[in-house]
Amino acid sequence: MHSVSRLKSALFNLNSESEFEDLSLEVFRLQYKSNAVYRKYCDLIKINFNEIKSYREIPFLPISFFKNHRIVLENSKIEETFTSSGTGLGGQSKHYVSDIEIYRDSFNKSFMYFYGKAENYCFLALLPSYLEREGSSLVFMVDEFIKKSKYANSGFFINNHQSLNEQLAYTAKNNIPTILIGVSFGFLDYSEEMKILNHPNLIVMETGGMKGRKKEITREELHNEINKAFNVKAIHSEYGMTELLSQAYSKGEGRFNTPPWMKILIRKQDDPFSYATTSEIGGINVIDLANLNSCAFVQTDDLGKVNKDGSFEIIGRFDNSEIRGCNLMIG
Repeated sequence: MHSVSRLKSALFNLNSESEFEDLSLEVFRLQYKSNAVYRKYCDLIKINFNEIKSYREIPFLPISFFKNHRIVLENSKIEETFTSSGTGLGGQSKHYVSDIEIYRDSFNKSFMYFYGKAENYCFLALLPSYLEREGSSLVFMVDEFIKKSKYANSGFFINNHQSLNEQLAYTAKNNIPTILIGVSFGFLDYSEEMKILNHPNLIVMETGGMKGRKKEITREELHNEINKAFNVKAIHSEYGMTELLSQAYSKGEGRFNTPPWMKILIRKQDDPFSYATTSEIGGINVIDLANLNSCAFVQTDDLGKVNKDGSFEIIGRFDNSEIRGCNLMIG
């Protein structure tokens, strides 16, 4: 008998690979037994439930299932429904969240893991496309950070570039640690319109998202343009999606790292049930144990690689996979 509350308490207290392994297997067993869609998928690909002895043997649910199936544990009471932008084929993905506190814990603890306390930063959010629709998990997260911040200057900016420029100037003048988080095209639009002052305490964090608004460019080209505009040493990035309750972060050069309850595995491009070697490009599989009440094992359409130091990079997307709002850039 699996206790969801016991698994929840263990989720953010992982200290070793063996603990991650054990918890992954427990979550798999829970979700196989209590998530009808995931169980049916496992049965269709002829997985023997009793033979799964390692997280590398756990089957990953194709991310497209979030578009047309209710991916959640049976008899769950839904507290929040996050939706994707729906810019591609097949409509929106929906992530039914039955315990919103797990999401709050996940993004707060993950941010703390990489950057320290959120309250110590001023958050300026340039997320026009996300604010223009409902159900964005990214907006939910950033809104929480803004509320936590001890700086009243924190806030969202849709297309008011002048106001954003004034806030950046104020935080620069007063040596306030500032995170400017936004979509790629938002940064480029802003930098074309405004003269940007030097800000020694600024972190520029992009979340992807060209969304067809500008010509597709590589991540390196994008970061070079943003670097020139904002005069910062490196462009930080956040890797997340509607179907996940955890985020990975990059502090430069497009190399992402995960919090302890999240892991990236790379599958071979021509065989989704086999794994690629280190530094080999393949499809990205994500174990996100914060997805305790939905599905923690997600096969994405992103292409990437894991480096020898354990970091991972996003290279692009599989051919014929739909264009997603947060991943239009190609490497």
